[in-house]
Amino acid sequence: MNTHAFEKKLHSLKARFGLQLFVLAAVVCTSWIVTDHANAVYILTGPEDAAIVLNEEEVREGEMSSQLVYLSSGQSGYDMSLTAGQDVTVTHDGSTVTAKARSETVAELLERLHITPSPLEMVAVDLDEDSAELTIASELTYYDQVEEPATYETVRVANPSLPKGTEKVVQEGADGVRTSIYEVVWSGGEEISRQFVEELESTAVNEVVEYGTAVASTRAGVASVSKNTDGSGILTLADGTTLNFSGVKSMTATAYTAGHGGADYTTATGTLVKVGTVAVDKNVIPLGTKMYIVAADGSVVYGTAVAADTGVRGNIVDLYYDTYQQCINFGRRTCNVYILE
Repeated sequence: MNTHAFEKKLHSLKARFGLQLFVLAAVVCTSWIVTDHANAVYILTGPEDAAIVLNEEEVREGEMSSQLVYLSSGQSGYDMSLTAGQDVTVTHDGSTVTAKARSETVAELLERLHITPSPLEMVAVDLDEDSAELTIASELTYYDQVEEPATYETVRVANPSLPKGTEKVVQEGADGVRTSIYEVVWSGGEEISRQFVEELESTAVNEVVEYGTAVASTRAGVASVSKNTDGSGILTLADGTTLNFSGVKSMTATAYTAGHGGADYTTATGTLVKVGTVAVDKNVIPLGTKMYIVAADGSVVYGTAVAADTGVRGNIVDLYYDTYQQCINFGRRTCNVYILE
């Protein structure tokens, strides 16, 4: 890394942490890190967890050993300058020391406090607007906030109005950028792990795909019924279709159509009424239940249906028909209601 690249990296750090922060604390590697501690590293984090790592190699390759860079003033230097009166907390070897900074660098502060990092120890500096926390250890953990490319995800949503086996894209996906938090561990002067913690925000737009769950309605008569001891069984219809059911109820069936008797064109569940829509007492049959309905004497086959509407009470099912005359023709009947699985 040349001198220009190193200064550009420092300028990027200043932009990420904000100008106000660097009026209080200016950044770079210290001479004691460069000359005495080959594996020492500065890990710098700001109020929003934005982080940067400065190590000896970057300084040496950039030939910065004879220069100083004080970012807040535009002068040059390669230590971190502390502001007089700034609160500084230093943690080292299991003990914590709190001090008021003078007009001094981090290296000078540590020397004044008689704290000498070993060759394999690193310095983590957590900067705030009016304080700084220094942690000196051979293994350091910190949180890094980064912006990175984000690939859109595909979300699949069931649509009971679409035929089963079909699907459609209702929202196109688009890649974007996400802001993420990572837990980073350094040991012996090297990064040894980086673990994703959480996503703060993302500009990626998920693709939304609806897939159909509607099964084609059948009105075929019942050819045979095979029952188990628990009340479940299999319906075999005249057209060869087989339907598994969990139980069967003997219920009174009536008929209704939209525009008569106060019936609307939209059900209680928000769907449009159509043949196969049944109004129920949801305390007797839960909304969403799939059924196969046939008159007890076999005279009328309503066929497959869904409990999608309300408006009746008790052991009654109200069957939707397209016309008022069909409702009159149906009247009131006792029906076998097979609860489908």
